[in-house]
Amino acid sequence: MTDVLCVSAATQKFIECEERYGAHNYHPLPVVLKKGQGVNVWDVEDKHYYDFLSGYSAVNQGHCHPSIIAALTEQAQTLTLTSRAFYNDKLGEYEEYITKYFGYDKVLPMNTGVEAVETALKLSRKWAYLVKGIEENMAKIIVCNDNFHGRTLGVISYSTDPSSTAGFGPFLPGFEKIPFNDTIALEKAFQDKNVAAFLFEPIQGEAGVVVPDVGYYTRVRKLCTKYNVLMIADEIQTGLCRTGNLLAICAEGVKADILILGKALSGGTMPISAVLCNDEIMMTIKPGEHGSTYGGNPLACAVAVASLKVLKVEKMAENATKMGELFRSELAKLESPFISLIRGRGLLNAIVINHPNKDAAWDLCMEMMHNGLIAKPTHGDKIRFAPPLIINEEQIMEAVQIIKESLQILY
Repeated sequence: MTDVLCVSAATQKFIECEERYGAHNYHPLPVVLKKGQGVNVWDVEDKHYYDFLSGYSAVNQGHCHPSIIAALTEQAQTLTLTSRAFYNDKLGEYEEYITKYFGYDKVLPMNTGVEAVETALKLSRKWAYLVKGIEENMAKIIVCNDNFHGRTLGVISYSTDPSSTAGFGPFLPGFEKIPFNDTIALEKAFQDKNVAAFLFEPIQGEAGVVVPDVGYYTRVRKLCTKYNVLMIADEIQTGLCRTGNLLAICAEGVKADILILGKALSGGTMPISAVLCNDEIMMTIKPGEHGSTYGGNPLACAVAVASLKVLKVEKMAENATKMGELFRSELAKLESPFISLIRGRGLLNAIVINHPNKDAAWDLCMEMMHNGLIAKPTHGDKIRFAPPLIINEEQIMEAVQIIKESLQILY
């Protein structure tokens, strides 16, 4: 790895340890972090950085938010896991809190985001057979090109990314892919009476923060209602105030039939995910048909409630809107010939790099890292910028200055 040759011996030691003993399924920036607070992180040599990835939006509330850590610490000293073989005194409270928070009848708690996606798919198929009346084993789920819903075998069965699919077949049948942001193609797909659900990201994050046209969510909702198809919103990355609303689809006042949450549901402290829907869908699954040893554990329940409270109490959606607008406007003022496009909503943003060097986005991220800001390229020429939602105006301006200085490396 040539990227690590210029790092110090102390940093190199940690990187080499991971390289030797860990699977090589990631390509990280050569920075070794040891501490985080708010929008700030520090490496093993005490160098400071602004975190502009936020654990892929898992750290919306900021690193080590004191209210979340307090809830985590208190519950960790009391009871952490019972499994679902028994009741515990935190799960019901959490279930009541989150269902009222988002306006659904029921929640099914899971751990990772991709587990929640798989859960939503199982729910939609079960509903298709028991409620909609689709013939057994004939249910179809519509998805979008360039989607990213995780990397389990089930989920990559409908990926269009070769790096996710190459060498992992055969794949799970029952999916049809259409272009994102295309409701004409969606309605055409809905002509098949075996369609059970439409699964989509309100904004495609991994694809480079691709924002659909205004009115897209409304049109999707109307079509799903018209054709009796479940609207499944994967808000794992876009939800929990990241885009300036509690959920991205709230920008148009629509409600999904199945809502998928994860990442910031724990404030970045542990894997917590959730699937929310109403009784007609949720109650199709019976005891023994789905579950998780850790799903709904007392520790996760306490942490999730604290994480959700913090979002509202500290008005993080409002700050995401304000700071996101400032960030995009300041980036535009740079008028860099190497930034061909700036896009995003709230504090989920990206730039598209225009440069003959195919590694220019990576090189720019390396330079920003050296200058005190960490972000990561996606799909080669795009860089995603998603700082914690507690970031303030002064920090935004400092970050833009770092980006401006770092762009000089591309000349």
